Amino acid sequence: MLDLKVRRIGNSLGVVLPKEAIALLKVNDGDKIHLTQGADGALRLTPYDPEFEEQMEAALKGMSKYRNTLRQLAK
Repeated sequence: MLDLKVRRIGNSLGVVLPKEAIALLKVNDGDKIHLTQGADGALRLTPYDPEFEEQMEAALKGMSKYRNTLRQLAK
């Protein structure tokens, strides 16, 4: 586990990832990363994946289009 400190960066707050985290994520300066929240509330930081982005957009469109159907199935 790595401890990170929240710092002020301009008008925002941010964290600086230590080199160990950068190596684990296999990212470089300027790369995009995703922060997602799991069903259990845990946060997950992953490298940007364009294919995943497309899949998420398709899923969101489907959920929006079939919102009422999904709501009934959830009951």
